[in-house]
Amino acid sequence: MDESLPITSLQNPRVKRAVKLRRHTHRDELGLMLVEGYREIGRALDNGRRLSELFYCPELFQNVHNEELLARAKADGAALLNCVAAVFAKLSYRDRPDGLLAVAPRVKTPLDALNPPANALIVVVESIEKPGNLGTILRTSDAAGVDAVIVCDRCTDVDNPNVVRASIGTLFSLPVVETDSASALAWLRARGIRILAATPHAEALYSDCDMRPATAVVVGAEQYGLSSAWMERADARVRIPMRGQADSLNVAQAATILLFEALRQRANA
Repeated sequence: MDESLPITSLQNPRVKRAVKLRRHTHRDELGLMLVEGYREIGRALDNGRRLSELFYCPELFQNVHNEELLARAKADGAALLNCVAAVFAKLSYRDRPDGLLAVAPRVKTPLDALNPPANALIVVVESIEKPGNLGTILRTSDAAGVDAVIVCDRCTDVDNPNVVRASIGTLFSLPVVETDSASALAWLRARGIRILAATPHAEALYSDCDMRPATAVVVGAEQYGLSSAWMERADARVRIPMRGQADSLNVAQAATILLFEALRQRANA
């Protein structure tokens, strides 16, 4: 699908603007984000996210359905921008790009816009530092049927390109809110959602906690864990048993264990 002659200049204004979107300051300023890869772009379209621009490089295509994806994006209003491999290499933030990278408007969901069901399962993450961990938590949340993810006191924004990549596009499949811990705590309390804080220093095991009622699973920063605001106001503090020398798990691994325990309990309810 050759919409035009390929972009050959690294100084092309659209290329330069897209490259700048790797920085959160530019994403915040322009209200735009990057979405790279066939699966990620497809999930954005599947979930009603409109693309502003879609850069593509046929030399790098790895999927036989790329033409169909380009046609879907064009029909939804995206500008298709053909580019040569050297230009796409500048645009891409992946080691093995597949020739597809989109620019999309950021969508910010306010906390009060969430409308969880009576037995909601919510994930709260506080001060997560690594984009890969946040993206993996989003992917796990999608798989576990979580109703919303609340990102508190962010250290990395949810629109970071590496969050999108680690989530394999599931960022677009569920409501994600960025807020502060005080607001999240107040919102959960007002809705009667039980707060379950994960910490290796708790006495209770996670598997002994009833997660069938409305529950918020709360996990904290990789290095320091949850702040005192969550630890002191949680309805329950739970730990995952550790039998070796390690005293904690990666935050994304811990969230996965907790969420699938909630899924198991709810399936057997």
